Amino acid sequence: MSVKLRKPRTPSQRFQSYIGNEDITRKKPLKSLVVGLRKTGGRNVYGRITVRHRGGGARRLYRVIDFHRSMRDVPGRIDSVEYDPNRSVRIALVVYANGAKRYILLPQGVKVGDTVIAGQDVEAKTGNCLPLKNVPVGFLVHNIEMRPKSGGALVRSAGTSAQLIGKGDKYCTVKMPSGEVRMIHLDCWATVGVLGNADVKNISIGKAGRKRHMGIRPTVRGMAMNPIDHPHGGGEGRSKSGSHPTSPWGQPCKGYRTRKKNKRGASLIIRRRKAK
Repeated sequence: MSVKLRKPRTPSQRFQSYIGNEDITRKKPLKSLVVGLRKTGGRNVYGRITVRHRGGGARRLYRVIDFHRSMRDVPGRIDSVEYDPNRSVRIALVVYANGAKRYILLPQGVKVGDTVIAGQDVEAKTGNCLPLKNVPVGFLVHNIEMRPKSGGALVRSAGTSAQLIGKGDKYCTVKMPSGEVRMIHLDCWATVGVLGNADVKNISIGKAGRKRHMGIRPTVRGMAMNPIDHPHGGGEGRSKSGSHPTSPWGQPCKGYRTRKKNKRGASLIIRRRKAK
């Protein structure tokens, strides 16, 4: 995989780049492992916008990913590598010895024909899934459970990995990609290795229409609005009236802590990703 530039047949393509698809071996997903995906437009169940600047975009099918690695102690062969429009990392179709088929996140260095397995006492090699208590200290892992048997929830985007830096009686210490150091229960499972497609962060979108295809709508600056619409709006010329940057509802949006002190799991954080 590499970042490629387009031949600029139009002005909008002059600075556009994309990830090559030479690593993809299957174009269409397995029908039994996809479900319909309905767009929300950034709205919750009450129809209220909770995430701004969302809407439109190309139609997608959701690929059902096995974040639990539910096939335990059954070897599986990587049958194909596929593109997933719902995430930045490639996915792999695994065909297990018992005939079951599952999608997993594709680690760097794993290719078609390789064998992966999940189990309590399996070898800690790239693509294998096992409890953190059995992973050697210093190894890089991804798809980490936050609570035992809850399924992988941490470190799932392209090019990311977390490092196991210590073990205790009940918890291990993990350094996250953000720089945060936190404790995770030793019975939580994780997959060994670094996720692939790391070059995805280097691409240039190149034109506004490509953002719209991704389901992202334009963002208007608060300073360009009227005072009734945003705290930064109004005034003669560009001016925030000497105030600190805020959201449209007046909440500080730079350097302001929003994490609640009694939030579940906050006590397990040893070092925050942002220094105090």
